[in-house]
Amino acid sequence: MDVLDLARTQFAVTGSLHFLFVVLTLGLAPLVAIMQTRHALTGKPVFERMTRFWGQIYVINYALGVFTGLVMEFQFGLSWSGLSHYAGDVFGAPLAIETLVAFFLESTFLALWIFGWHRLPRWLHLACIWLVTLTAYASAFWIMVANAFLQNPAGSEVRGDRLALVDPGALLSNPTFVYAFPHVIGAGLLTGGLVIAGASAFQLSRRHPEVEFFTRSMRLGTLVAAVGVFVTIGFGFAQFGPIGGLQPGKFDSNPLSGLSLGLMIMAGELLMLLFMFLLLPLIWWLPKWRWTHPIVILATPVPFVAAILGWLTREVGRQPWLINGRLTVADAMSPGLTPGMVGASFAAFAGLLGLLAVIDYVLIARTVLRGPAATFLGAPEEPHAADRPSPALTY
Repeated sequence: MDVLDLARTQFAVTGSLHFLFVVLTLGLAPLVAIMQTRHALTGKPVFERMTRFWGQIYVINYALGVFTGLVMEFQFGLSWSGLSHYAGDVFGAPLAIETLVAFFLESTFLALWIFGWHRLPRWLHLACIWLVTLTAYASAFWIMVANAFLQNPAGSEVRGDRLALVDPGALLSNPTFVYAFPHVIGAGLLTGGLVIAGASAFQLSRRHPEVEFFTRSMRLGTLVAAVGVFVTIGFGFAQFGPIGGLQPGKFDSNPLSGLSLGLMIMAGELLMLLFMFLLLPLIWWLPKWRWTHPIVILATPVPFVAAILGWLTREVGRQPWLINGRLTVADAMSPGLTPGMVGASFAAFAGLLGLLAVIDYVLIARTVLRGPAATFLGAPEEPHAADRPSPALTY
């Protein structure tokens, strides 16, 4: 394998591993916000416990996912400096906004939410988790704007040996963006909802004593996942029109792209049929009918697989272009790279991200197995010894 193929494979592997964290984050954030909203409106303790339990899983996934994102950013400078030189003024703008605004705001509001339990007023604390959700979606918005530019360099023109941004409106209304962004959001809702439904089905199949807790969680997860699967499939098929006009032959000229597309469509249709004919019609009885639980559990990994297939379909089919029609992958590579250098960084990055993914899923699985009683997020603090009343002296 030459240096170009090594660099491409490195980015594909690390990008796929990073997206596993992202798609779950985008799905869990609004679900946790909905749970806390229900607690704020009703005052029922079960909704607070649901918020804390599933929120803890969200925090685990978010914290580990941050490191994978840093690796992705590092690769642009390491392997693809030609992209920064040629299109940095355009491609770098949405990435800078995502990092400096959306990501930092998301991290700030998440910290306020994590450490604000029993400290902030109820409605202010609730506002924090909704702001976490909105900034997470804003982060995805700007990332997809940058990616859509690679698919179709709208709003830019060549000036000398570089691209310059001349029409920000065209960049934001890029046809390869307006349908892709809702598609990604739908995939996130599908993934987050099905993870909650699958974990709840697992605990109910074990006859966990927290029946009401996991019954409510399973129904909410199933409902949100159903919304997600229909949004994902609808906006997925809506992309064929713009892609056919801007990138004809995208799915025919590279075998991996066509295979990924076929498998992704198959997975989406399988999930749509599952929700349409089983999960949604039986949503009220799902927690009670144990024969449905293995089906939900087995369906839980499918959105993750479909997400990776979708990413590969979108990226591989554009080859040999990095910026469609403007900059090839070969021209975007950093000069002076050798197979040994890229191979070493590939092994380091893939090993690190793979390890983080394993740690993430192990921690999530352990949290699910321990159940709500072991949740530490938002637990009331015990008073310090100095603050406790002294026991009465007896003689």
